[in-house]
Amino acid sequence: MNLKNKCCRVFFFAWIAGAGGAPVMAAVRSLDIEPVWSGHPVGFALLVDGPDCFIAYYNADRVMTVAHRRRDQSHWTFKRLPTQIGWDSHNYIVMALDREGFLHVSGNMHAVPLIYFRSENPRDIESLQPIQQMVAPKIEQRVTYPLFMNGPDDALIFRYRDGGSGNGNDHYNVYDEKTRTWKALLEHPLLDGRGEVNGYFSLPRQGPDGFYHMIGVWRDTPDAATNHDLSYARSRDLRQWERGDGRPLSLPMTVQQIDIVDPVPAQGGMINGGLHLGFDSKNRPVITYHKFDAKGNTQIYAARLENGAWTIRQISDWEGYRWEFGGGGSINTEVSLGAIQAAGPGRLSLSYRRKGERGVWELDEETLRVLNPYQPKPDSAESPLSIPPAARVVESPFPGMGKRLRTETVDDGTTKTLYVLAWETLDRNRDRPRSGDLPEPSMLRLFEVTSGENKQ
Repeated sequence: MNLKNKCCRVFFFAWIAGAGGAPVMAAVRSLDIEPVWSGHPVGFALLVDGPDCFIAYYNADRVMTVAHRRRDQSHWTFKRLPTQIGWDSHNYIVMALDREGFLHVSGNMHAVPLIYFRSENPRDIESLQPIQQMVAPKIEQRVTYPLFMNGPDDALIFRYRDGGSGNGNDHYNVYDEKTRTWKALLEHPLLDGRGEVNGYFSLPRQGPDGFYHMIGVWRDTPDAATNHDLSYARSRDLRQWERGDGRPLSLPMTVQQIDIVDPVPAQGGMINGGLHLGFDSKNRPVITYHKFDAKGNTQIYAARLENGAWTIRQISDWEGYRWEFGGGGSINTEVSLGAIQAAGPGRLSLSYRRKGERGVWELDEETLRVLNPYQPKPDSAESPLSIPPAARVVESPFPGMGKRLRTETVDDGTTKTLYVLAWETLDRNRDRPRSGDLPEPSMLRLFEVTSGENKQ
């Protein structure tokens, strides 16, 4: 079914921001898409490429839906897909275009058979069709954590976990546009828990040094408190992998032979969603994460690869604070981090949130010592591509509703556009159904913040 939306709210406003005296014009446009499910949070997908904008989400009836519009137009077309979400916040949606422009969509999976759609025509959501298997149906029966990425030569790669929390393996498939088929990137899983643990690892990310870097932890059971052993691996081609000191890793990687950055034990205060990879001005990888200190308080740490060895520094100095998480299901986050970023000569920055507190640490690049903690600037005209304040306003009167955002920035050469996808939901509920009254569906809305070329 392909529908055009009949209600589209559009407004524009602009401001001038001074940056060293150079005027910058920014305009904001807001487009209503349609009401969406708001009973619990789950990740939606935003993809902006060339002339097209694609959004994948669960509509008011919880049905997976893909919306499309041309970037120079305001109306949307819709494609409902034959899958419907329950109450699981793991069941996010991912979306990608291959090198010939065919659209790939996957999601709504937590240890269930593969759910995957591919378009029959380039950039055409109406032609999306379910594909029952990619490579091997035997290992596509308990799929979780689907992700698309581009590998060497921009080849489309699909990563997923086969199995459950505490006993799963990570597999990678690569797509061949000529034959329109997938094949395994490797002859075996990239990560193998040997039926005893499973790895929670980031998608490999290509750094400024040309390597693909991957970080993660290992978990013994579905209990989130059993994460342990902060780990790292890198590769030039996603096939041959090595430790930080250059020694080769045999595949599949296991907890027994991977590069252990910090041997944090189970019950040590480290969670799989709390790891971030950044780089300093010398292109050295820096991992930020949290764990308990010797007193049992939750603290932030940074581990940097220096001359083939990992150096660990404590960043925070929080007294009397401990985030005691555990159990199964999706967990509401108390502490979140950004990635280390270069912030000028000899300086790095690291942002964080702790409950209602937000801040940024300015670090000495050489020692990783905190120089100047400060509060981040609010969204304002000083930053033309900031998230608009309207995108953060909670409109629903229902108690407990919060804003969910997805962002993507597109640089067209003369203009930059920040796309902000915004909607409202209740918070996580350990993936269990809620009883009693539920909020009305919230409006899914796309904000476009465009900054014109600087004119001196």
